[in-house]
Amino acid sequence: MKVDYLVAEIGSTTTVVTAFSSKQDKQGRFFIDMSFQGKGPTTVLEGDVTVGLKAAIREIENQLKEPLVWGKMLATSSAAGGLKITVHGLMGQMTVRAAKEAALGAGGVIKMVTSGRMRKSDLKKIYEINPNMIMIAGGTDYGERETALYNAELISNEQFNKPVLYCGNIANQEEIREIFKGQELYIIENVYPSVDELNVEPARKVIQEVFEKNIVKAPGMNHIKEMVTGSIMPTPGAVMESAKLLYDLLGDLLVFDVGGATTDVHSVTEGSSAILDMLVNPEPKAKRTVEGDLGVFVNSNNVIELLDIRDLGGFSKEYIAQHITAIPIEKEDIAASRLLTKKAVDVALKRHAGTLKRKYDGDGGFIAYGKDLSQVKYIVGTGGALTRIPGGETILTAIRYLKEDVTMMPRKGAKVLLDKDYIMACAGVLSRENKAASQALLMQSLGIAKVMEAAVV
Repeated sequence: MKVDYLVAEIGSTTTVVTAFSSKQDKQGRFFIDMSFQGKGPTTVLEGDVTVGLKAAIREIENQLKEPLVWGKMLATSSAAGGLKITVHGLMGQMTVRAAKEAALGAGGVIKMVTSGRMRKSDLKKIYEINPNMIMIAGGTDYGERETALYNAELISNEQFNKPVLYCGNIANQEEIREIFKGQELYIIENVYPSVDELNVEPARKVIQEVFEKNIVKAPGMNHIKEMVTGSIMPTPGAVMESAKLLYDLLGDLLVFDVGGATTDVHSVTEGSSAILDMLVNPEPKAKRTVEGDLGVFVNSNNVIELLDIRDLGGFSKEYIAQHITAIPIEKEDIAASRLLTKKAVDVALKRHAGTLKRKYDGDGGFIAYGKDLSQVKYIVGTGGALTRIPGGETILTAIRYLKEDVTMMPRKGAKVLLDKDYIMACAGVLSRENKAASQALLMQSLGIAKVMEAAVV
């Protein structure tokens, strides 16, 4: 059988391959004509990722009972630690934070952050981390220059042999080029060009391009271009691309991706004008937070520790711990995983969303910190825990704020959608090649067409 695309999601333990074709109806709208999925073990640690890719393709061929032929193969990857980045800026709540937002939104895993002038111990830690890339920020445009230049000299002298991304004060660019002459350097627009202004999208785009260029050098991934002929993206970055694509279709939205090791939250929303006027620091329109301690399998013990008597529903923490499995099948195991998924969602939401604080300076009113989610129209669930364990829709429905007073949480009118085919990462990387087919894939998995029809009625 011939299909248009194969898209592989190469996870830390499992590789999932989706095969599909798209067609246009008489009105010129794209739809998914056929779709199949297969999985295999991720074989990066065995030295060749293509072994697991081929196993996943064989599983599809066994379903079809015939060989599979495809037009183009794409991939996302979070294997071998994902996209590890260290970030070095000037001030924690300004340039450092802006660089972190850019890296996280691109799908990065932030392994180290420094503010101000770096020390020799910081260089030693970079060696230990062995990141995929190093980001240097610092200074608004035509503002403070010396810290970024000092840090650049230190990093350059160490010859880390890693891609370096400079996204600081544009007045430094010529000197940065000289400092890193002969090394792999990317100069990007400043992520914090002026006070209270974030400019993270240019950096995100370059980070993903650098990842695609360098992933083929990673151990176990050096054969990937033997099979993958199209784009390769970090898996969390691909989910963010899908979230931005959905924003174009639906408006403001919030996405939860609950996994065995982490819980990612993506939001695409400007927030309300009232909250924007109260914000102490600017927030990006598209924001991603990663809760590395919140997982329903690998990090289940961390979530269990967070449970209180109101969460347990009559169970004990010991009982929950005894019924945690990678793929829950028995009803007791399903109930335990559902309980942890709910807690992971609740905690991750509180960490992602902003907070309001009353002012006591005589003027009254409030000040706001962080991301405003009050204008979110859709709450989307992806990842195995929310899409494969029954009750995902109920968990997400329960996070809505039901009162009428001011809040930065999603309000009661927000609708819940589930990524039932678990393809948001797949659709995100596909959007680089075929945006219309990517939208069709999302609409099919989320049931968006039905939601929009209901809204019209």
